[in-house]
Amino acid sequence: METHIFETVEEMGAAAAESGAKDLRGKDGASIIVATGASQFSVLENLRQKDLPWQTMTGFHLDEYIDLPIEHDASFRKYLWQRFVSQLPIPMSAFHFLDGEKDPAEECDRVGSVISNHPIDVAFVGIGENGHLAFNDPPADFETESPYLVVDLDDACRQQQLGEGWFPDFESVPRQAISMSIRQIMKSRTIICSVPDERKAEAVKAALQGPVTPEVPASILQEHPDCRMFLDQAAASLL
Repeated sequence: METHIFETVEEMGAAAAESGAKDLRGKDGASIIVATGASQFSVLENLRQKDLPWQTMTGFHLDEYIDLPIEHDASFRKYLWQRFVSQLPIPMSAFHFLDGEKDPAEECDRVGSVISNHPIDVAFVGIGENGHLAFNDPPADFETESPYLVVDLDDACRQQQLGEGWFPDFESVPRQAISMSIRQIMKSRTIICSVPDERKAEAVKAALQGPVTPEVPASILQEHPDCRMFLDQAAASLL
């Protein structure tokens, strides 16, 4: 696993976006996964400015809350549309959003059937304060072959969403979400994992230097053949 450490979040985001873009330049028909959350602001801002064959590319949504209206500030569909999809210099061939307001099982099947026909070239992901990967909270399911699944969000995950300012109080944070599965993420040819902030330092240390275990879902990245970690100094402070 490559690990790169930067002084600032802005430098981290720029380097992560450029690393992924190098694998996408000149490649028609590529498919990508993009993540959301505060940790991805800089990555997506830089990525959307890259000169890439967007018009031939397909994008996939990593996770989404169940029963959260798209108008809500915490909606990941809203986040991705405002911060990435609508800001691209050329519209993508397709971007497959997860709609958490629809029947969750049917939505998992719908987007799962699409991604099964699109090998992923680059996945842009992050790591949660509890070590989660997407919304696969500990203990994560390392075995399911389903591309997407319905998951329960643990209290640590919900507290992170509250702490980042997405919700007014803890009870407002949804208890369930649709998440891309661990095995589906691991099928990506390249994984670009960007993690800023000291509050994630414990999770980063456990994921990079601890055992591979469902109790630290992101630890599975140690087994990926081309995973590139991008950290700011605060997130890397315990390494």
